[in-house]
Amino acid sequence: MTLPKRFGIWGNTDKSSFWDALPKIISWSNKNDLEVHLTSRILNHTNGLQLKEREIKVKGDMSKMDFMLVLGGDGTFLSLARTIENSNIPILGIHLGDLGFLAKVTLKDLFNRLDQVAMGSYVLEERILVEAIIEKNGKKINQVALNDFVICNAQSHRMLNSIVDVDGHLVGNYRSDGLVVATPTGSTAYSLSAGGPIVTPSVDSLIITPTAAHTLTSRPLVVPASSKIIISFPSLGDSIQFIADGQEHEILDTSCRVEISKSTQGISLVDFADTDYFETLRKKMGWGKRGEQ
Repeated sequence: MTLPKRFGIWGNTDKSSFWDALPKIISWSNKNDLEVHLTSRILNHTNGLQLKEREIKVKGDMSKMDFMLVLGGDGTFLSLARTIENSNIPILGIHLGDLGFLAKVTLKDLFNRLDQVAMGSYVLEERILVEAIIEKNGKKINQVALNDFVICNAQSHRMLNSIVDVDGHLVGNYRSDGLVVATPTGSTAYSLSAGGPIVTPSVDSLIITPTAAHTLTSRPLVVPASSKIIISFPSLGDSIQFIADGQEHEILDTSCRVEISKSTQGISLVDFADTDYFETLRKKMGWGKRGEQ
């Protein structure tokens, strides 16, 4: 594995633990002769620190980094993943709270893991992105997500009526509170809470999960990632909300059409030989445990 020479930092500047960790990371980088670059957001919110590091002003600046270090929760990780979706920059996630599914390294292990990265002792785990093309008022709106797209009625407590086609074949008319189209990465997020399956990241697939389906026969569906999913809306007059990774929102109407497919771009996660996806499931979700054991 290539030894890194420079890296960037993306973080949740609202967390005090970020500001506690930042000077220690900068000190570590100086000792290891690594250039550290900080986003404009960090440099504009210095929290009293005297920061003289190089600035990441625009998305293109990240392409010069050997990896991006992201400090926060999974939400912070998701925002970075969408930002660098086509830059092929490895991401190392540091969770500032408990263990996360995306930001898998905790503050306790931060410098041990950074030492491993500096020595080239790491692996890259590829994750797919999903993209949506929304046809709205004669225009096309593009969205990308690492976890999922959620479609629901913009008026709370109103049912969403949607028609789903996969590769030109009618799947069905879903009457539900909403629809989640998730990647394997997102299978442990909202899709799971709606009754969807856990799909390991190496399974190249997309998951269609209705939320609070109004018929007992509406069940989650796993399709190949090569599939083209078309979602349209037979009802008239309703306002519809489209959400990417729980963060990017679009308001649609029933004349809109949504086409969802695997993105041609993916992202790379910095990972380590001794980490275990199923161990993360056990720790994060109590997977495989019974009662109070």
